[in-house]
Amino acid sequence: MNHIAAVEEQLVSERLRRKLNEVNVAAQAQLSGVQDHVNFTLQQAYFKCAYECFDRRRKQEEISNCVEHCSVPVVNAQALVENEMAKFQERLNRSLMVCQDKFESAKLQQIRTDAMKDMESCVDQSIGEGVKTLSHVVARLKTSLSINE
Repeated sequence: MNHIAAVEEQLVSERLRRKLNEVNVAAQAQLSGVQDHVNFTLQQAYFKCAYECFDRRRKQEEISNCVEHCSVPVVNAQALVENEMAKFQERLNRSLMVCQDKFESAKLQQIRTDAMKDMESCVDQSIGEGVKTLSHVVARLKTSLSINE
């Protein structure tokens, strides 16, 4: 690989890292309301519920069962968020793998000049579509968690 191609690949690599960072920033921003609900509203309800479990008239096992029961909404909400975000990440990764495969194929066919631009364009499109679907993922989470904002 010649020096110009190596520098070009390095530049594209840096742009791709910035694009992926944009997705992370967008995800954090859009998920902040959901995270706030899970980390504060549901956690607060859990602690209030668990506090009520501690009664000297109860046996230790009853207290443990009560506290465990109180944790169910938080645990379920966290699992739901993790599951939805894992599916989102998986879809984005598959989409980006298609871009990588197209780039590798173009390299093998030695159509290098357009290959870098095509890959960058493919990645831009994949990430753009990912960010668009993120709002739908967040809306679905908010509905599932009964968050009214």
